[in-house]
Amino acid sequence: MSAAPHIPVLLDEVIDALDPQPGDVIVDATFGAGGYTRALLERGVTVHAFDRDPDAIAAGRKWSETEEAPPRLVLHPHRFSEMLDVMTSADVAQVDGVVMDIGVSSMQLDQAERGFAFSADGPLDMRMSQDGESAADFLNSADEKAIADVLYLYGEERQSRRVARAIVAARPLETTGALARVVRKTLGYKPHDKKDPATRTFQAVRIHVNGELDELAHGLSAAEHLLREGGRLAVVSFHSLEDRIVKRFLREASSTPSASRHVPLAAQDDPVFSNVSKAIKPGEAEIARNPRSRSSVLRHATRTATPAREAA
Repeated sequence: MSAAPHIPVLLDEVIDALDPQPGDVIVDATFGAGGYTRALLERGVTVHAFDRDPDAIAAGRKWSETEEAPPRLVLHPHRFSEMLDVMTSADVAQVDGVVMDIGVSSMQLDQAERGFAFSADGPLDMRMSQDGESAADFLNSADEKAIADVLYLYGEERQSRRVARAIVAARPLETTGALARVVRKTLGYKPHDKKDPATRTFQAVRIHVNGELDELAHGLSAAEHLLREGGRLAVVSFHSLEDRIVKRFLREASSTPSASRHVPLAAQDDPVFSNVSKAIKPGEAEIARNPRSRSSVLRHATRTATPAREAA
């Protein structure tokens, strides 16, 4: 942690969006390797950091032990969808900002034993919390239709049925390399191809195993309830499924000209968020420094005085 081994995406843009002031209380909903948290602490902010991954929390505790008292980093080993209940239990009714960096972290991707990627062979795991159903459990027990549905919905895999059929035929699958080989053989793959066809399957299975899209929807609702008037929400997403959820949430929560005609007029007249940004993407310099930032998108908004809507 102290060596800052991973590069936080769109860091300057996120900090600008949050506009942290000394004494502010901000929730880092996806602590990971602590990139955003470190920048916020340097600005005199108290950070409540959430992460369901016990490895991230353990690393954060070692890091925070080196900080000067009084501590301004409070670690919560919980899903960010639980932030409203957890913060209420901590006697924090409102906060000045919430930042969310959605999806798998670089720290998780780079550890072959976590099973998130196929760049190095490892166990077919993919569990952010390191408990519950693993990717292997799902792929080796679910029926063909259930697997195909996951691949289509969460990976936007057009040939989901073919891939699901091949996965069932190849069971049991225990490693990331074995799954990648099945997908490549089914869809065709050459080493010089721009994108590995297994990417969509890995994304889909990971999202399913971790319930990531439901987690995002609940997390956005929790942030709406926690933010004070004038508080800032900043969300970084990495693929279209996530970004669509964030974009729709902010559109329906605001009175921007693009507000849906299906949203009740009362909600449009009394928005819960204002100053909704357009999609902000990394520049060429950042992409050159950190190729993983290429697909990232930041959206941010400011909380109004309107009472929060019913929780998701």
